[in-house]
Amino acid sequence: MSVPLYLASTSVYRKALLEKLTSNFHTAKPDVDESPLDGETPNDLVLRLAEAKARAIANDLPQGLVIGSDQVAVFNGKILGKPHTTENAFAQLRSFSGHAVTFLTGLAVVDAASQKALVCSEPFVVHFRQLTDAEIHTYIQREQPLNCAGSFKSEGLGITLFEKLEGNDPNSLIGLPLIKLHAMLKEFGCDLLSQHY
Repeated sequence: MSVPLYLASTSVYRKALLEKLTSNFHTAKPDVDESPLDGETPNDLVLRLAEAKARAIANDLPQGLVIGSDQVAVFNGKILGKPHTTENAFAQLRSFSGHAVTFLTGLAVVDAASQKALVCSEPFVVHFRQLTDAEIHTYIQREQPLNCAGSFKSEGLGITLFEKLEGNDPNSLIGLPLIKLHAMLKEFGCDLLSQHY
């Protein structure tokens, strides 16, 4: 018998990513304060929040494996927020022109029965090409990325802004590193290539 799987997220993007591996899972919304702690590095933040999200769901379960994830985009050592306005989106994208933005995705799997956790972070670097102001304006108008950290959606038209992508797993850029996730689930004895899933 297979152990129940839970995704501690209501993100449609993370749900779609996990569905690449299996449709046999439940989703749940974790109640977690995502505010950074004083002096906390971006990497420490995503590790802490990924585990906190998974534990928030696992604590209410008798058994099951709970997947938690958290992501930040970092530019010049600072965490990027969501722009919320066209003006802020333009300023963000203009500052990225010809530079690289690093996405850090924290991933945690918590076994509800034992409370054991595996936690890691996966970096992914997006290299922006030189962008003209007209290109930036057109992109913002067409895709309206005002609720996206960094003002772009790599899974959409945002791909046209890049010169190259650099990382081990392109899924991590969207929010769930599937290669690492599969390895972590296997450590808990959950093999998604077995007949149970």
